[in-house]
Amino acid sequence: MDVNSVSSVAATYSAYESTQVKKSAQTEGAKESAPVKEEPAAVYEKSEAAKTYTQDTKTVQQMLADSEERVQQFREMIKKMFSQQAKTSSIADDIWQKLAKGDFTVDAATKAQAQADISEDGYWGVKQTSGRILDFAKALTGGDPEKMEKMRAAFEKGYKQAEKTWGGKLPEISQQTYDAVMKGFDDMTKTDEA
Repeated sequence: MDVNSVSSVAATYSAYESTQVKKSAQTEGAKESAPVKEEPAAVYEKSEAAKTYTQDTKTVQQMLADSEERVQQFREMIKKMFSQQAKTSSIADDIWQKLAKGDFTVDAATKAQAQADISEDGYWGVKQTSGRILDFAKALTGGDPEKMEKMRAAFEKGYKQAEKTWGGKLPEISQQTYDAVMKGFDDMTKTDEA
């Protein structure tokens, strides 16, 4: 190999090396002057605290006590109606069938009380009865929508059992109460979703 060849290779390598150094310097300079486009890192925002649902035991107990008192009053009214007909307590097992068939007579005072109790604003009227059912469901569930759906299912099941016990379709006031309760469940679900 002659010296010129070696010199020529060395010169070529030297030219190549200086080109690479220039390119590297240009790239670094471009990096410094051009804005760096970085991918954003994951950003964690504080999430809202999970909503908790708590049973309102005080309201539940108060409603149970009130309900028991009213049921007892109703039983007494029924007992009075049947005792006035000289019926014995042995018919208590099929009281609902007798009521459904209209197999009873009642005095004017008892009839007036019953009419007041089932009137629009009466304790056993559609508004108050459906209100108590919905208040009780909300108190038991604390408003938890998932549990509220279970309460709706329980209400539907109870209504069907009441029809079975009654021996057929319940009176119109009961059907109206059913509709009001179902609408109430729908409204509570809409409120909770909003």
